[in-house]
Amino acid sequence: MEPVQPPTPSASSASSIQFRDVPEAGIDRALSLAYLAFHESPEEEKRKHHHDLLLGCTRIGAYDGDELVGFLAAFPFTISVPGGELPCPSVTFVSVAPTHRRRGVLSGMIAELFAKATAEAAPIAALWASEDAIYGRFGFGPATHGNTVEIDSRRPLALRIAPDERPLRLLDPSDAPDVLGPYYDRTRAERPGRLVRTEAWWREEWMVTEDEEDDELSPPRIVTLGSPDAPGAPAEAGHIAGYAIYRTKTRDDAPGLVRLDDLEADTPAAAAALWRYLASIDLTGQIRAWGRPLDDPLLLFAADRDQVRVTGQSPALWVRLIDVRAALTARSWAAPVDAVIDVRDDRLPANAGRHRLTASPEGCTYERTDRPADLTLDIRDLAAAYLGGTAIDALVRAGLAQEHTPGTATALDAALHTDRLPHTVDEF
Repeated sequence: MEPVQPPTPSASSASSIQFRDVPEAGIDRALSLAYLAFHESPEEEKRKHHHDLLLGCTRIGAYDGDELVGFLAAFPFTISVPGGELPCPSVTFVSVAPTHRRRGVLSGMIAELFAKATAEAAPIAALWASEDAIYGRFGFGPATHGNTVEIDSRRPLALRIAPDERPLRLLDPSDAPDVLGPYYDRTRAERPGRLVRTEAWWREEWMVTEDEEDDELSPPRIVTLGSPDAPGAPAEAGHIAGYAIYRTKTRDDAPGLVRLDDLEADTPAAAAALWRYLASIDLTGQIRAWGRPLDDPLLLFAADRDQVRVTGQSPALWVRLIDVRAALTARSWAAPVDAVIDVRDDRLPANAGRHRLTASPEGCTYERTDRPADLTLDIRDLAAAYLGGTAIDALVRAGLAQEHTPGTATALDAALHTDRLPHTVDEF
C-alpha cells in the first residue's frame, strides 16, 4: 500500500514567510488577527470563549519574521461516515493579514494542515466555507447541503400524518448534555457528516445564552418528546423520541419569530409532534429553520406547501480527502462496483492517478493500476460525493467528471448510496 506523502516545505518558496505552530501564549495575538480579517470587535466574554476553544485546537501560524500574518486552527473532531466514523481535523479561524494577501500564506497553512493530518492518520478534513470560491482549489468539496425552511405559523400547522401524542417537556439547558447527548450519540450514525458532540461542545456552543448572530433572540429553549418506553413518563437521558432546540424573539413589524436550530426525531410522527409544538408557541407567527436536511420528511408530510416553504439552499460542510485510499476503505458500500478512477489532485500528488476501486457491502480495496480509466474527476468532486450527498452522474452531466466507460457513474452512485443524505448543523 502506497502511503500518502505529506507536503514537505515549511516555508513559502515565494517569500520569507515561515509556517509553524502557534503556542498557547500566542492565542490572543492570533485572535486579534482573526478579528481584523473578519472585521469583528467582540466583547471580552466572547474573546474568552474563542480563546478557550483554541486551547484544544491545532494552531498553525504564518510568520513574516516575528510578525504573525496568517492563522489557521483545526478542531480535533470525529465525523460519521457511511458505516463508521473517522478523525477529521476541522478548519476554523482562517485569517490572513491584509498586508500579506496573495503571497502564498493560505496555501502554506493548508499545506501544513495536510502534513499534520497525514502524520496523525486523519484521512479527511472539513470546514464551513466563509467564501465558496476559496476552498475548491485546495481540494475541498461541498459534501452536505442545507435548506432554509420558513413556516407561516399564524394558523395551525397543516399535516398529512397524525403527530405522536406522547407528552412534550421543556428541558433546562443545563441538562442538555445528560438528556440530549445520549440520544444524539445513539442516532448520530444514521446520517453521514455528523460530528461527535462532547459535553463541552453541548455547553459552550449549543447552550450559549446570547446568540452570536442576533442578540435579540432568547436564550436556547429545548423541548423533548417523552419516553418511547412508557407513554406518559418523563423524558430521561437516553429515553426520548426526539427534541428541538430553538430561540424566540418578538418583532414590532412582524409576528414573533421562532428560530429552529436543531430538530431530531425517531419517527415522522415524532417529528410532526415537534413541528406542531413549534408552530403553536404563543405570540409568534413564523418559524425559520436554517440548515435543514434536504430529505427532511417535513417537506412531504406538510399538507400545505404554501405554509411550509423552502426559501434557500446552500452548501454546508466541505470535505477534503487527504488520503483517498484510507477514506474509501473506511466507509461502507451499498452495492458492488469495480472501476478504475483517475483522480486529479495537484495539492497531494500521492492521491493522483489511476486506481482500481473494488467495493461491495463486504468491503473495499483501492489500488494503483495501469488499466485505462473508467472515470476521471477532480479530488474536490470525489470529496463532494464521498459521504453520499453528491451524485457522480450529476458531476458527469455537469461536465465536472468524464465517464470513459458507460455505466460507471451509475454503478458508483449505487455503491455510494446512503439511506439518508449526509447532514450536519454543527457549524464551526
